[in-house]
Amino acid sequence: MARGFKRRDGRFVAKLDAVERGLVVGLMEQVLELVEPEPVADPETTDGDEFDRIVAGLGGIGMGVSLSASDQLPELSGSVPQPRDPALERIFPTANREDEQVAAEFRRLTEDGLRARKAANLTTAITALSAFDDQKVTLEQPQALALLIALTDVRLVLGERLGLKQDDDMELLEEQVSGLEDDDPAVYALAVYDFLTWLQETLAHALAP
Repeated sequence: MARGFKRRDGRFVAKLDAVERGLVVGLMEQVLELVEPEPVADPETTDGDEFDRIVAGLGGIGMGVSLSASDQLPELSGSVPQPRDPALERIFPTANREDEQVAAEFRRLTEDGLRARKAANLTTAITALSAFDDQKVTLEQPQALALLIALTDVRLVLGERLGLKQDDDMELLEEQVSGLEDDDPAVYALAVYDFLTWLQETLAHALAP
């Protein structure tokens, strides 16, 4: 059974078994694919599209919970560009909701840098959690901070997938799944969201001065 993070001798210690670590790492890997800076298209090799699908299918990596854009957005044929994944709007909120041109220019100037920083935090967190063979997880402060930020991004993406956009959406979702079987994917996804929330809260509390 998982135990949340506590500060011990300047480090941050938790108990997470292999399945729990695999779940968190798998979801972080999916979000990493989502936020990594987009590759620049090679004009000699591209067929006209700026880039392929935002995220390739990553079936099973998140222990049955998919954050992949390819599992959320319908397939579009021909030269029709893929719509921007709404999860990206949660991670990179619009700077100016009243002026689309200003918002687009701000995104052009800043988003690659934000993507790189978020990718770096996710990579640090994934590497840290993947380094343990037993259930004890011990992190130095930089790793703990990276994990805290990475968990925020994972929860934002999962929250978008679950339709959690306003404060009362959680209560509505809990009511909707209350009558479902325990093995229903919606029940499992909500349980995962609750687990990530709890884990992040214990880490935030441990990091607090």
